[in-house]
Amino acid sequence: MFDFIDISFIDVLDVLMVGLLIYWLIRVVRGTSAVNIFLGILLLYVVWIASRALGMKLLSFILGQVLGVGVVALLVIFQPEIRRFLLRISSSTTAAQKGVFNKLFRARKSGGMAPRELEELTAACRKMSETKTGALIVLRHGSALGDILETGDEIDARISRRLIENIFFKNSPLHDGAMILSETRILAARCTLPITQRQDIPAHYGMRHRAALGLGEVSDASIIVVSEETGNISFVKEGNIRTMGSITELRLAIEESYK
Repeated sequence: MFDFIDISFIDVLDVLMVGLLIYWLIRVVRGTSAVNIFLGILLLYVVWIASRALGMKLLSFILGQVLGVGVVALLVIFQPEIRRFLLRISSSTTAAQKGVFNKLFRARKSGGMAPRELEELTAACRKMSETKTGALIVLRHGSALGDILETGDEIDARISRRLIENIFFKNSPLHDGAMILSETRILAARCTLPITQRQDIPAHYGMRHRAALGLGEVSDASIIVVSEETGNISFVKEGNIRTMGSITELRLAIEESYK
């Protein structure tokens, strides 16, 4: 009955890859102002296809020229989204490669943050939450964050609750910005993070939360935010933000982020 349809394995794979690409694009632009531009371009493309099918030569020629030149404009307009998309693919590929390597060669997985450093970090967060001291702490994972580290001041000190509290003390010259941590050390402070362009963020989230979401969208880092207004502690991972109900929940979120 369907002998006239010739579908090969490559055709099925082609459709699946296109579907996956569209899915990733939707995830990247969802919640941003770029989604309106994307829909506008999609509408122009549909009109162009329809005009060609109907034989409307002048309209199809004009739209074809606009869409042809528009490729360059798209690279400029969607530069942040394209960068975020490529970084997400890179992070996912790197994680998959690490998982395969560990299974094949039984490599020793990183144990994440050591108990002492974890205790020092969570104790500092508890204290800053109680005193409503604003803080922005980045936990570095696979991404090197070299461009972020260059915007701040190098610290290179062992993780300590007193040092963390002193850095984020409101009169400290290093308090305005983000602190970058490795598994065992404080790498830098007063670092500048990219700001998210999402429009669906609740109004009670401030600039620290927007900066945390911005970095979470373009890297695999985890970010801890202590609100200066409410003292609430939030945890950001992969562009998702959660308010921590307790220090125990924060500890579990940190441990889980290293797995």
